[in-house]
Amino acid sequence: MQRKAYAPVAALAAAVLTVGLASGCSTGSGTTGTGEDPKSGESSPSATAAQPGKFQTLPEPCGKVSRKTLRTMLPGVDDQSDQDAEKTYDGQPALTYDTDRRVGCRWSLEGPDGTRHLSVDYERVVSYDPEVSDDDRARQLYEARASAADIPIGTPSGHPPGTPAGNPSAGSPKNQGKDRKGDKAGGGTSAQLTAEGDAEVDADTSPTPTATGIPSAPASPTANAADLAPRTLDDLADDAFLNDRLATADSGVHRDITIVFRSSNVLVTVGYDQWAADKRHIPSSEDLQSKARGVAQELAGHFSD
Repeated sequence: MQRKAYAPVAALAAAVLTVGLASGCSTGSGTTGTGEDPKSGESSPSATAAQPGKFQTLPEPCGKVSRKTLRTMLPGVDDQSDQDAEKTYDGQPALTYDTDRRVGCRWSLEGPDGTRHLSVDYERVVSYDPEVSDDDRARQLYEARASAADIPIGTPSGHPPGTPAGNPSAGSPKNQGKDRKGDKAGGGTSAQLTAEGDAEVDADTSPTPTATGIPSAPASPTANAADLAPRTLDDLADDAFLNDRLATADSGVHRDITIVFRSSNVLVTVGYDQWAADKRHIPSSEDLQSKARGVAQELAGHFSD
């Protein structure tokens, strides 16, 4: 009879052991799959994700270029009727499907010296790679566009590729002539040759024939090849470059100036061109570049407001 008295005690001990094992399994289920404690102070993958860009929205583009600037970019706009002038000043918004990611605007005017077009385009870059920030992705896209335009990354503004920034003799007319001959012999880019041809001034200031046989209008004596060649701009936003293209067609000749700059995770493109039906009068690089840079500086200033 005493042997039966020990059975409840053994059953109770077995039950306690079972509960202890179950509790231990339950506690273990709170750890990560690798057995690490998430409260150990180590950063989780989400905590190391790249930071989002500074800008989460884009401005209304047609209102960001002032009327004073448009009056300079589009000579003769105020000679129109009041209704036509207002329409020109208003511009034409670009058709986009996500205004938080891309917007743009375009203005145009036909004047006595040809038709001029101005366009601005904003693109807000978003990186979908958790290890790449929006700013870094925007920088990658900027560099890809500069490479596609044959712009040497890192070339200081005002100094052509291969010219040391601190070389005072590089800007002399004698050396500039040597550089031009060297570029032509070595197959320099068409944009560089175009800019150099526009910067060269004959002693009698008469039009100079270019490689295409089209006489180029004499440039200002202050202009030179280094100032007008396609290049990076070191005084605009985080990164910037300027491209200059001259092209001819049956209907005439046109020069296209493009400036691309990056402010944080936003890429801005300014396009400015002039079409001339008279092929004897080449649109001036110096004039168009100066005006395009003025627009770019104005737009870049809005990002620092």
